[in-house]
Amino acid sequence: MNATAFPPLEARDVHLVRAAEGWLELNLPAEAEAELAQLSPAAQAHPLVLQALWQLHAHQHRWALAHTVAEQLVQTFPGDVNGWVHRAYAARRMEGGGLQAAWDALRPAVEQFPGETIVPYNLACYACQLGKLDAARHWLGRAFEIAGKHKARESLKQMALADPDLAPLREEIQAR
Repeated sequence: MNATAFPPLEARDVHLVRAAEGWLELNLPAEAEAELAQLSPAAQAHPLVLQALWQLHAHQHRWALAHTVAEQLVQTFPGDVNGWVHRAYAARRMEGGGLQAAWDALRPAVEQFPGETIVPYNLACYACQLGKLDAARHWLGRAFEIAGKHKARESLKQMALADPDLAPLREEIQAR
């Protein structure tokens, strides 16, 4: 994430965000939440803080809250693909959401992030799970095209082969 458009976080806030991330890595979300609760009011809308907050809510499967945070990320920092991906991920899992909601949340990001593999890859996953296999093939092909430009085609293939969302296309992926 390029957070240069925002004022830098105070050293104390940086420490709190890093500590929260560490607690989450240790699978201690209550401690992470306690760290984030100590952030200064000025830090609350910073994209690095919002990312950490999204991770906390996702870790705890609080998908509606994760979606709200991701929406704030998209609105305040629309040039960061992570907010778009996080919003779709939470939309898929939150009550009242689902695959179509995830698709609808992520589809506008295609034009905004033409060089990002993750957007068409996730659209392929959603399409596949919606039973739209032709659309899934299209988006997965686009993801492979982008990955090829970054010499990441083989790692994308391995990820796709292991992804349960793409299981209906596994033989086709293997043949790539």
